[in-house]
Amino acid sequence: MPPFPAEIYPLLSEFFKWYNKNKDKRHPVELAALVHIKFVTIHLFTDGNGRLSRLMMNFVLHQYEFPLLNIHYVNRTGYYNALERAQMKKEDNLFVQWLFRRYVKEYGRYLK
Repeated sequence: MPPFPAEIYPLLSEFFKWYNKNKDKRHPVELAALVHIKFVTIHLFTDGNGRLSRLMMNFVLHQYEFPLLNIHYVNRTGYYNALERAQMKKEDNLFVQWLFRRYVKEYGRYLK
């Protein structure tokens, strides 16, 4: 459910303050995952929140010169489950852990 219009500015302001405080303190993949979960949880729009959050996640990865992560549509069940668990339990790290595992699975071959 989207926020009330009066909630949008404070939620976005808090999000960008958090980002500016954490952008140089976190591993880029962790930062990208947290950007994704925090933004999608704000649920700013009636449609497109996930797409925009995945775009923002990849923007963060790109900023740090990390490979982008494509979460394929046909394999999104785990993605949606991780998002839902993290949001229901208010534990962003559940999603961060899922995304790290997905990222290593996709790009682990480059670590060898």
